[in-house]
Amino acid sequence: MEQLVKTDDWTFADASTREYTHIYHDYPARMIPQVARKLIRLYGQSAKTLYDPYCGTGSSLVEGLLEGLDVFGTDINPLARLIAESKTDYSLIPNDLSNEIDNFKVAIYNKGLVNIPEIRNVDTWFKSGVLEPLGKIRYYIDKIQDPHIRRFFQVAFSETARESSNTRKGEFKLFRYAPYKLKTHFPDPYRIMSSKLDRNFKGYVQFNEMIKKLEKHPKATILSLNSVSDIPCRELPEDSIDIVVTSPPYGDSHTTVAYGQYSRLSSEWLSLINGENIDNKLMGGKRLKELPEFPSKFLNAAIQLIYDFKPQRALEVASFYSDLYSSIENVSKLIRKGGYACYVVGNRTVSSVLLPTSIVVKDFFETNGFEYVATHIREIPNKRMPKRNSPTNIAGETSSTMLNEHIVVIKKPQK
Repeated sequence: MEQLVKTDDWTFADASTREYTHIYHDYPARMIPQVARKLIRLYGQSAKTLYDPYCGTGSSLVEGLLEGLDVFGTDINPLARLIAESKTDYSLIPNDLSNEIDNFKVAIYNKGLVNIPEIRNVDTWFKSGVLEPLGKIRYYIDKIQDPHIRRFFQVAFSETARESSNTRKGEFKLFRYAPYKLKTHFPDPYRIMSSKLDRNFKGYVQFNEMIKKLEKHPKATILSLNSVSDIPCRELPEDSIDIVVTSPPYGDSHTTVAYGQYSRLSSEWLSLINGENIDNKLMGGKRLKELPEFPSKFLNAAIQLIYDFKPQRALEVASFYSDLYSSIENVSKLIRKGGYACYVVGNRTVSSVLLPTSIVVKDFFETNGFEYVATHIREIPNKRMPKRNSPTNIAGETSSTMLNEHIVVIKKPQK
């Protein structure tokens, strides 16, 4: 069973989660940097390398760099990788970046060409008045010669495109503003972009100064790999990672956090995708046809309870955990003897059945020869998820969503 540790404070309720390059870009279900920082300092004191198999926008990678570790991140969402690459890039010369930002603020108001890529249902998601400004910004960015500065601008533009759209703020899925709201919705892409650039510049300077103080300048490697299917040794050799710090998805994207939906508009403006559905490629995106037997009795029991009432829903749940097991199996091979894996997970409820993901992660790693260390409990303050949801999709039937995260720590034996 889990050895729950409640004595240490993992909530960080009053801490700023927007230090350094963490300020760059909002993203669904981000691990807050203080959690990654504390895990690295507790379990990675002698570590030299860190890996995050579901790195998202790179919160754990930034914290690893600040601790002097060489970091590796993989994600199959191209927008997440773009943001992670920018957040972990400390090679920009602040004066050069500042000059480009100043030049942008002058040039963007001049007459110029536009670059408006193909956006699906563009009239649904954007008012006609914002298309030309966004197209001018995109054209300007494409002409930036320095690829590092260009990427910095692309990250700011990603948020600008989303905030200039008709998408409701505070939502991670694509929900259009109600008609009455659209009547008063007149975003200014130039102002938004300038504000993002200024904000991100301050975070970058802070990050750059901290990295320069380190004795050794660490490196960051962001890869387009799916840890579920394979992790090639040429990219990440076996027994090469000292610590894994990560937060996998809580479940399949279609019923939890739709990363692909959140990323779609920005990705199309940046020409990162071509009509593809990222959510179908994420864990649990392809449904199994029959229930497998997992090396976790608690998971098997929970899925069977769901299956007794909703067979198809149970297969969706099983598909996610099947992919999670394959990923953990692949990640296990990368960790050196004596190395740690730290997984920040949530125990979600499906059809009124609690899915014990924290125990499942423990069981999956133990099946791959690891030793369980502990599970730290973290209360989630100021949650962006609703406090209640409808697991049955029947009007009026609700249940509580996750109020805690479980930080599961596992170790690869020395022998």
